Order: sequence, then structure tokens, then C-alpha cells
Amino acid sequence: MAEKEEVDEEKEMKPWEQHSKIISIPRFDYNAPSSILQRSHSGFLITSTIKREKSATKEAISILHQYIGPYKSDSSGSLESPDGNGDTKRRKICTDEIGDKCGDGVESGGTKEEAGSLPKDDCLSCEKTDTNAERDHVMSLVKLTKSGLVLLTFPGVNSPDTVNIVANIFQSLDSGSLKSPLWCHRIFPIQATCNLKERDLQATVSNLVLQFVNDKQNKLSQPVKFAVGYNRRGFEETRMKVPKDTSKDSDQFALLDRDKCFSIVAAAVKDVVSDSAVDLKSPELSVLVELLPLSRVPNESLVVAVSVLPKNLVSTKPRLCIRALVSDTKTKNGMT
Repeated sequence: MAEKEEVDEEKEMKPWEQHSKIISIPRFDYNAPSSILQRSHSGFLITSTIKREKSATKEAISILHQYIGPYKSDSSGSLESPDGNGDTKRRKICTDEIGDKCGDGVESGGTKEEAGSLPKDDCLSCEKTDTNAERDHVMSLVKLTKSGLVLLTFPGVNSPDTVNIVANIFQSLDSGSLKSPLWCHRIFPIQATCNLKERDLQATVSNLVLQFVNDKQNKLSQPVKFAVGYNRRGFEETRMKVPKDTSKDSDQFALLDRDKCFSIVAAAVKDVVSDSAVDLKSPELSVLVELLPLSRVPNESLVVAVSVLPKNLVSTKPRLCIRALVSDTKTKNGMT
């Protein structure tokens, strides 16, 4: 009888409440947005079903820490692997809004979930871990103004290869060793972030393209075929925040225009690889730029996430974007 009551209780629970039995989600790191404005960060931008952001967060953390492994942080804030063995033991990934300490926590607040956000008083703090054990790789949960998105970033200067992590996830999904996610539609690996300004964007793209072409694992033809993708999710919210007098920041707001952004990114690619040509059907490398709708940042501050990806991680139809985690995912709110 008790077992039957427990099953009935689980059926009545919301999806994110069911997940809480497996893994808890961190609090929002309210210092993260200002930190992202100051320097580049890497991480993951996850798209999910609207009003299922909590479920997607739990699911994403559950998936990611199978491939990230445990890490420790030194006094400078950089993150280093304690043993380098890629241990995939399931552990908590957490960050506190006022630091990196984990504390005992229980769920508080109501059960209603605000679209596109995790209410400050409606979240789970991480459980204490053994003081003698190595601390996990810390990730910050960043609050966004757009529904259907989850942003996780590495606060340390040195962080894992996000592109390789996502590539391993796809490999596991393709082989069947990883169960298809229910709430996460796509995981975009962020290699770097920068202010949406011409000079910053050019420098970021140039650096990432140079890393890509210098990687011997990437076999490139001549000329090198490339494509550029620009996603402005949250553009309407951003446009509402932009002050009427933008003369001082005309360069930044001009980059909200797709054509302007495309031309700057393409020029940066050609500066690094002179023998290159645009190919939207079968690019060997794709430069994806994502506008990040960060919460708690000045109205005039625009930040983008940038990555240079190989062809096996992108899809070109109906437009250039990161591959879906599930091939038959049908959603109007994902990265389509």
C-alpha cells in the first residue's frame, strides 16, 4: 500500500520535482552577469521547453557532469583536474550566489515556475560534500530574461573544452549509451563571450578560428568552407532596453543587425584564413554567435557567446545552428 501511495505521489509531482530526487540545482549566481561583462567566459547555453527550465537545468547538470568530471579550484579561481582521469562519477555541481560554498538546503517558496527563470526563493542549494573529497568543477547558473533558455558558465579562467564535451555527448547519444533527454533540446557549447562591439567580436572570432585551423584533428580543404550563424533570442527584450539616444554606442547597437554582424564575422575569418569561402550547405567550420539576454546588467550592455564548430556538431537546415540532442525534437522555442 505504501509503495502504491509513493507511485501516485510521483505521478502528481511536477517534472522538476521528480528530478530533485536525483540531483539538485544550484542557486543563481547573481555575480555572474557582471563578471561576464568584464571578461570572457565559457560554458553552455541550453534551450528547453518554456516553463520547464528547472527540469532542463537538472537534466543538463546530470548529463554534463558525466563528461566534465571532478575538478578543484585554486586560490586564483582557476580550475584544475585533481587526478586527470576523467572520473564520471555522478556528483553535485553547485555555486552559491555569494560564493562557492555549498550548504544544506531544502526547497522553499511555491511550486509555480516563472517562465524563463528560476525564482530566487524557489531553488535547491547543494548538499554538503565530504570535506576530504575533491570539490567538483564549479559552474554558475546565470539568470536570463528570456524563457526557454538555461545558461551555465565556468567562473574560472581555465575551463574544460566545451566543444569536446558536447561532441562526446552526441557520440554517446548516437551509440545509445546515453538516454535521450526529455527537457533539453540543444546544448550550445560556449567557447568565449564578449561585448557586442566590432573590435571585441573581431578579436574573439579571430582567436577561435585560429585555434580551430591550428588543431591538427580538423582536416580542412582549400579553400576553407565556412558559414556564420547569428541568433538574437531575446532581441525584442534587448531592443526595449536600448535607450533612445544611442549615439555613443552606435557601433554596439548596429551589430544587432544581422547583415552587419555577418560581415564583421566573415571579415575576421578571412583575416585568419585568406583562402576561405562562404558555404552555407556544407561548411567545414561554422562560427555561431548567440546574443545572451543577461539579467541584471546595464541597459546598454550587450553580450554574445561565440563558438567555432566542426561540421559534425551543426545542422544547416532550415538554418545554421547547433545540432538538436534529439533528432525529432519539435519545438517552436528551441534553437531552430
